[in-house]
Amino acid sequence: MGERHEDETDRIFELQGEVQQLKEAVASHAVVDQAIGMVVALGRVTPDQGWQVLKEVSQHTNIKLRNVADLILIWGRTGDMPAEIRAELEDALDRHGPTQVPGTLPE
Repeated sequence: MGERHEDETDRIFELQGEVQQLKEAVASHAVVDQAIGMVVALGRVTPDQGWQVLKEVSQHTNIKLRNVADLILIWGRTGDMPAEIRAELEDALDRHGPTQVPGTLPE
């Protein structure tokens, strides 16, 4: 009986770990979706283009996509964005969309 109880306890811990991973994935997905929404609205691009923009910024800065999304959301709340991210975001939007990021000076 003791061994069966340990097996059930192990399974409970395993399931709790899986639930936590799923919660984190859902939260991450929501952050990325919100960042795509900001890129779509501000960059006047389609959602697919917004996704490409995020991927390119992530690849060119070597920053995880979730972290790029976080930085874009922080920018939306505070107006602050690291110069490297802003430059890459502008470059990606130039490739995919018609406008620059609002609040930047023309070159």
